[in-house]
Amino acid sequence: MKKQFTITKRIAKHDNQAIIVVPKILESQLKPGIIAKITIEILEEK
Repeated sequence: MKKQFTITKRIAKHDNQAIIVVPKILESQLKPGIIAKITIEILEEK
């Protein structure tokens, strides 16, 4: 069964890396070993 979620997030910074924090509500869906397709669409630039 294919599950699909859409989230809109602001990119955070952790040391020298840009990161995307996944909402806790998806924690049970995104377990280690699961393969997920992630597509990034830039909505706004500074």
